Amino acid sequence: MEPTCAQRDEQRTVLLLQGLMGPLFRRLGQELARAGHKVYKVNFNGGDRLFWRLPNGIDYRGSLADWPAVFERMLRARGITDVALFGDCRDHHLPAIRVCRELGIPVHVFEEGYIRPDWVTLELGGVNGHSSLPRDPDWYRKTAAALPPVPPHAQVPASFRRRATEGLLYNFADVLTRWYYPYWTNHRPWHPVVEGMGWWRKLCRRKERQGSAVELMARLDRKGDPYFLFPLQLDSDAQIRLHSPFAGIADALRLVIGSFATHAPAGTRLVVKEHPLDNGVRDWRQVTADMADLFGVAERVDYLAWGDIVPVTRCARGVVTINSTSGTLALAEGVPVVVLGHAVYDIPDITDQGGLDSFWQNPVAPDAGAFLAFRRVLVERCLIPGGFFSEEALDKVVRHAVARFEGRPIAPE
Repeated sequence: MEPTCAQRDEQRTVLLLQGLMGPLFRRLGQELARAGHKVYKVNFNGGDRLFWRLPNGIDYRGSLADWPAVFERMLRARGITDVALFGDCRDHHLPAIRVCRELGIPVHVFEEGYIRPDWVTLELGGVNGHSSLPRDPDWYRKTAAALPPVPPHAQVPASFRRRATEGLLYNFADVLTRWYYPYWTNHRPWHPVVEGMGWWRKLCRRKERQGSAVELMARLDRKGDPYFLFPLQLDSDAQIRLHSPFAGIADALRLVIGSFATHAPAGTRLVVKEHPLDNGVRDWRQVTADMADLFGVAERVDYLAWGDIVPVTRCARGVVTINSTSGTLALAEGVPVVVLGHAVYDIPDITDQGGLDSFWQNPVAPDAGAFLAFRRVLVERCLIPGGFFSEEALDKVVRHAVARFEGRPIAPE
């Protein structure tokens, strides 16, 4: 059926750049097309191409140096009105965002949700350290007071096995097509074969990891020792490289464990939690143990390789984070949080502003009203319901993403 005149007036021409490893952008492209918009997708490697498999795919086979000029011509030739991408710090995304800014084309940035679970970030212009959101708690209080309550939404399932499988398929397709994309270099620090082997080892050791995690949580619960939680982030994450003082997770572990050894009360413990999407290439359990030995606190530092972060957060005396969205989960539970990098939620009255060394002795809890106001504004401005790692989660994300593209509010479910 042909679109009506009103639909033609509102039609957008959307260019998708790189998405998450998996079918997210394929599903988004299908939903945008069903809504009457025109959609193009740039594929930078075989993994992108594998998960797209729709019309209007554009293979970019040139160099990173040539990309900004080619991208600008692409925008002009196709009359692009909107650009969407996952992660605003990837090598091809940073110059693309600069070009769009010069041309006045809005960029819609997807990321893991600022608030979890069951939310995904979709923010105009940039996320985290590139976000345009202010750091004034009073602004959030005033802005939130004028907004209606958040529409209720249900939880969505997520599958680690699905995430790992999609990562393996993406990397396999990337390796097999490097000859066709001769200038492609992954933003991640490992060769796809190395990363794929890491995922495979992690899948094979899943039962062992689960067993040790269950044993640790039972011991913490039984003994009742007070503990602080340090949730690790991905070593390849641009939020570490560009929005923190650390070159990688090992540097952060050294700082946190060293500060804990010097300043934390003798009766407290530190639980280091592995990121659920860590690819297993580096043995962070061993790195953590080595750091604890170095600073003389091996008997007080635990490593949690698996499990739901909610209960371990809820019982923590405080959470140390670089800029992980686990910080907002802790804040929602009223647990004190100290931030070591640049985070959108590192705001007076919400996070502890006294620094890491004093945090161990006197962690300051968030002001509940300030955090609720912050959360309400986030939902209005840059969050949509859903997730990435199940059919139900993807259905919800793409439906709400199209609504956000079209300026429609999040509807109750």
